[in-house]
Amino acid sequence: MAGTTSPHPSDQRRPGSLLGRIAARLGRSEQEEHAAELTQEADALGTTRISDVDDRRMAEVSGVIRSLTLPPATKVPTLVADLYDGTGSMSLVWLGRREIRGIVPGVRMRVQGRVTYRKGVPTMFNPRYDLLPRHVR
Repeated sequence: MAGTTSPHPSDQRRPGSLLGRIAARLGRSEQEEHAAELTQEADALGTTRISDVDDRRMAEVSGVIRSLTLPPATKVPTLVADLYDGTGSMSLVWLGRREIRGIVPGVRMRVQGRVTYRKGVPTMFNPRYDLLPRHVR
């Protein structure tokens, strides 16, 4: 057929190409983009995705603190943080603490500890933690 040309393979939108990445970003919401960034950071750090943690097993996960909760006054002071990695959320519970310097909403961190499921939510009690820089790549 005269006048018809087939597209050159390099013109196609491949997922790894710059054009493919731009097209993928334009098709995602801000929340989806944030989740994808967090998942990439977790993969770059070599940590387990929260969606993949197993009950009663040791795990190392990373993500961003979305909220802090101070349960009503009880005999034992408690600080509860919600850690999100783009694939799911995990509760981090520090017993005997009402606050921990540096742990605030928006901070990125890596935590290590034994996972237990409480009411269907993966939870770590008194995890070891490292605060991370704003963007880990």
